[in-house]
Amino acid sequence: MLRQRVRLRSFPLARFSAGALVIVLALALVWGGAMLVLLAFKVSPATINSLSGYRGAYDYLANLEPRDIDASTRLIVAIGGLSACLIFGYLVWRTIPRPYLARIDLRLASKDRGSVDVNARAIERAAEIAALESPAIAAARARYATDDLTVHISASRPDGLATALSDVHQRARDSLQRHELPPLPVNVTLVRLERNH
Repeated sequence: MLRQRVRLRSFPLARFSAGALVIVLALALVWGGAMLVLLAFKVSPATINSLSGYRGAYDYLANLEPRDIDASTRLIVAIGGLSACLIFGYLVWRTIPRPYLARIDLRLASKDRGSVDVNARAIERAAEIAALESPAIAAARARYATDDLTVHISASRPDGLATALSDVHQRARDSLQRHELPPLPVNVTLVRLERNH
């Protein structure tokens, strides 16, 4: 049996933003380290302050009083903080790696002159069409793995769910047999119940 490959879904915008943030942070650390090195070589603090602006910014922030921050400043800071939270939270969520198993084709026959392979999507589509033939099923989505076939279904009515699940299971197995595919274990899972009211 072939070994399954694990792949990661990547989102270019999130990956680019994370890389840019790392570069900015690295440059800030390099800049701060350069200021420390200059201080170690006995460069005057006034020269360091003119290069970095640290003392001027520190004095300005230390001398702020409550009356210096009015309602419009608070509103701007609140909107900016909320926007940064939403944007960076979304980018962090998209940067989280999401591994999945790479699908492989099903090999039916192999000879000296070539082989007969069935695409994984063709197997899944055969199971989905068979599941949709059941009157109680509103939607179906199949996923072919190396060892089994999983069918996720959405039922249109709540009555007779057990019968609908077993009906979809049998229809999927019959569809594999009708298309002369090897028998696979079929797993049927109810993922949604679509109710009119």
